[in-house]
Amino acid sequence: MDQLLTANVATNMYWLGRYLERVETALYKIEKAFNMTIDVDKNAGVDLYKKFGVELEYTDSSDFLKEAIYGDHEANVMNITSNARESAIISRIYINNSAFGEIIELDALFKRKFNDTIPIDYKDLDHALSLIKEIWGETASRKKQKSSDYFFKLGRLIEELDICIRFSRDFEILKQIIEEINSIFEILNPELDLKIDSPKDESDIDINKIHSLVNELIVED
Repeated sequence: MDQLLTANVATNMYWLGRYLERVETALYKIEKAFNMTIDVDKNAGVDLYKKFGVELEYTDSSDFLKEAIYGDHEANVMNITSNARESAIISRIYINNSAFGEIIELDALFKRKFNDTIPIDYKDLDHALSLIKEIWGETASRKKQKSSDYFFKLGRLIEELDICIRFSRDFEILKQIIEEINSIFEILNPELDLKIDSPKDESDIDINKIHSLVNELIVED
């Protein structure tokens, strides 16, 4: 590749992609569960967060939003956007100006609402989702993709794969994501010959082994 990155920058571009994909997926699913908790299934949020490995407790639909975004748990959306902001700052010179501004705004949105007297609601989630959509668009618009762009995309794909496994998505979708990941491995460092073996079924997918391949790529790249 025509762009040399330190392991620190490569790691942060990779995690930036993961964090943004994680937040986007969480927000879509939180919105859906929020609507369910209003008048269909009060426990929809509990069921959702079990798939994130979190035992979420709340009293009503509004409290569900508060706990999902700001609660004391690993899937806390505000913490994830804060992590995305930190990764973006470290990788600042490799990120499109507009995309960088939107990442900062995304983080500020949740911090501002945390201190607001008006509780967070679905309109705030829609605003956050629109910012993420703009970030994806800005980062994909570069005519010539560089190493930093591929690490960013790799992070997004790894996170998407992890989420698809958690939510038992169609196996063909998983295979397609794996093919895209292998293509990026080849682009970033063809000499390493890193490759995820084609799975016969979902049980063949070892996400920890995939993480090890990414670590090897970052160390050697």
